[in-house]
Amino acid sequence: MQFTPATPYSLRATMGVLARGTADPALRMDADGLWWCVRTPTGEGATVRLRQQAGLMGTVHAWAWGPGADYVEEHLPTMIGFEDDWSDFDDQRFQESLPVFLRQARRSHPGLRLTQTGLLFDQLTTVVLEQKVTHMEARYAWRYLLRRFGEKPPGPAPAGMKLPLTAQQWAHVPSWEWHQARVDGQRSRIVLQLAQKAATINRIAVQDLPQLRRSIRALPGVGPWTAAEVLQRTHADPDSVSVGDYHLANHVVEALTGVRGNDRRMLEVLSPWVGQRHRVVRMIGLSSFRPSRFGPKLTPEDHRAR
Repeated sequence: MQFTPATPYSLRATMGVLARGTADPALRMDADGLWWCVRTPTGEGATVRLRQQAGLMGTVHAWAWGPGADYVEEHLPTMIGFEDDWSDFDDQRFQESLPVFLRQARRSHPGLRLTQTGLLFDQLTTVVLEQKVTHMEARYAWRYLLRRFGEKPPGPAPAGMKLPLTAQQWAHVPSWEWHQARVDGQRSRIVLQLAQKAATINRIAVQDLPQLRRSIRALPGVGPWTAAEVLQRTHADPDSVSVGDYHLANHVVEALTGVRGNDRRMLEVLSPWVGQRHRVVRMIGLSSFRPSRFGPKLTPEDHRAR
């Protein structure tokens, strides 16, 4: 398979948001592109190899192996953000409404797209592991559980890579292994509840975005932060804001006003760009702005002995 972009596209910048750290067993970047282990909505596994020729207009070459390869081949351009449309954001009038530093950030990152994997169950379980803990803790849990219980992917995937767990595999993770993964009881219970509703989750994944935003919030343990973090990746949601994030509100408000603020204030300052708020937040993160460094840090907890 190969796809040639009509507008600038960066494979690494776009797909990087799916990687849970540099040691993610399910997605591995290398000098030539990336390897991606995919679990389709029907539970079939696939290994995907992606490479992009030099430059933002370079052709993307793709290979897929395994029982899920047919699904991947049918949906891959959408999954990797190739069809994500930034034309409204890049419109001259919209660009003129942005602060100069955000316009500069967009010019510096013209190939960024939002992914639309459609893999709602996988992202839900991944993001639940990130609830109210540090990135370090969440990435450790993800690595531990996949390495311990994940299946070897089909095809020529590099050593150590693993497929994401199926709903049935999540349901059979023993309680002591959650402790070893440093996952507290609340997060493990949510993952198990979601595993019981995997069929429902796969059904709602095909809803249009406005309806899906409502439906996903009805799932156990899915609040506004979790819903936003998931839909940004699974459905290229351009407007979902991660309300409830430990650092984001201060970062966004300070970038746009010069002073720190809470979630309510973040939504206020983003209100001129309703419809594109997530894209604005992504540009803030990619801009030259750096927030003030003070205040308490979130300390990792060790749940293995509990």
